[in-house]
Amino acid sequence: MKGPLNFLMLSCKKASELIDLKSIKKLTAKERILLKMHLSLCDGCTAYAKHSKILDNLIHRHEQNQDDSGVPPLVGNNELKQRIIANL
Repeated sequence: MKGPLNFLMLSCKKASELIDLKSIKKLTAKERILLKMHLSLCDGCTAYAKHSKILDNLIHRHEQNQDDSGVPPLVGNNELKQRIIANL
């Protein structure tokens, strides 16, 4: 697509880059507007943004649950431990 609409419409590749960048730093006003426009038209990128947000939240929670050694906390449920071991 050529012309003025090309300036206003992001590619899916650029949109996914902005979605990932959004979790690291604040987007500029122009980037936020262009991304919002793209997400309003693209179901695939909307799903990607939703999944990306879920993963970011899980990573953030995981980092909060680690102690100073960097090792995640032990599973406290013995039944769950046994089921995991049985499936290995």
